[in-house]
Amino acid sequence: MPNIKSINHIAIVVDDIDSALLFWRDALGLELSYVEDVPDQNSVVAFLPSGQSEIELVKPTTEDSGVARYLRKRGPGLHHICFEVEDIDETLQRLKQHGVSLINEEPTIGTGGKKIAFIHPKSTQGVLLELYELTDAEPEIRLRRARELADRVMSRGQTAVSAAMDFLRNLRNGSELPPERQN
Repeated sequence: MPNIKSINHIAIVVDDIDSALLFWRDALGLELSYVEDVPDQNSVVAFLPSGQSEIELVKPTTEDSGVARYLRKRGPGLHHICFEVEDIDETLQRLKQHGVSLINEEPTIGTGGKKIAFIHPKSTQGVLLELYELTDAEPEIRLRRARELADRVMSRGQTAVSAAMDFLRNLRNGSELPPERQN
C-alpha cells in the first residue's frame, strides 16, 4: 500500500503571479515563502505555506509549455494536488500494477530537489496528481534559496517580498538579473 504522508501542496495555475498575490498574500494573509524558476517545466512558482501544506502559484514562462497549454485551455485555477509519499518508487510500482496511467513512469527532480512524478488525470477522475518524496538534498537547496533571497534583500535594502517580486518581474521580462545589473 502506498504510504501517503500528507497533502504537500495544491497548485494553482495563474497568468500573473503579481495579481494572484494580491489575493493569496495581501487579502487572505498567507506569507510568500519563496519563488523558484523551474526551467525544465517552463514555469515560475511561488509558495505560500498554510499549516503543514502550501499553495503553489504556477505561471508559465513560455507559450508552448504544458502549463501554458493548460492555462489557454482551462484558464486560471486548480492545476494539481501533490501528495508527499514515503517511497515514490514503491508507490509508482504499485500504481503501475493497478493499471494507473502515469505521466512519469520514473521520478524526476522537481523544485527544491525533491523526487516527483505525475499521475494522469484519466486515472483519477479528472484530477492531475503529483507525488513527491523528500530527498536529502531538499533542506540544503531550500536553505541556499533562503540565503540567496536574504542576500538580495540585504544588498538592495528590500523586504523579502519586494525582492521576490522583483525576481518575478525580471523573469517575466525575460531576464533573471535585477534592472540595475542589466546592460
